[in-house]
Amino acid sequence: MLTSLFITGTNTHVGKTIATRALLQSLNNNTGSAIGYKPIIETKFQKTSVADELNKFTSTIIQSSPISLTANEINPVIIQNSQEQESIIDFNEINKKITTLKQKANYIIIEGCGGWRHLLNQQTFYSDWVIQKKIPVILVVGIQPGCINHALLTAQAIIQDGVSLIGWIANRINPGLTCYAKIIDRLQCHISAPKLGEIPYLLRPEERDLSEYIDKKLLKNMMRNC
Repeated sequence: MLTSLFITGTNTHVGKTIATRALLQSLNNNTGSAIGYKPIIETKFQKTSVADELNKFTSTIIQSSPISLTANEINPVIIQNSQEQESIIDFNEINKKITTLKQKANYIIIEGCGGWRHLLNQQTFYSDWVIQKKIPVILVVGIQPGCINHALLTAQAIIQDGVSLIGWIANRINPGLTCYAKIIDRLQCHISAPKLGEIPYLLRPEERDLSEYIDKKLLKNMMRNC
């Protein structure tokens, strides 16, 4: 049975946090307690504005879980891109927090940063850690022009890295896209993993129940059988 999932995206700003919320709500409605974890947050802001930036992520994840959590439990590492020196990532601290969180819930949904090949510093890809920990991946595809290319290349990279791509979620970030259905059809045809859901374009999705947009039966079976 799967206990941890890693959420990556075709790029930044494609809806990973919203997809994480949808998965958390679906799991908590159907298969037991699930909590979110965003171990690394990158911010371009100065220290005075960091709290506001963090709140966008941590509050959504905390509110999507039935278990009381602190911001530090959800996000142990903050990288400020404005710093001149390279950031050193303490993966031991990240791993310790996962161990602690697993004592509180059945499932941990881990939200990544940016896309699969996201560089945390000059030498370290975020995917390096996921590969080392052998965490199964769900890909979030922001549906917009060019997303098919990004999605297929990302799916290919995940599989070639030896990590299980167990599903993908479509997130409609462009409400005016006229070829939406064609894009979904082509993605389903060329991504070997199953589509777990489609999240439509919504106003303030972080305040909504998004579980209805996830295939709960497929998700439940996937978590049980993998």
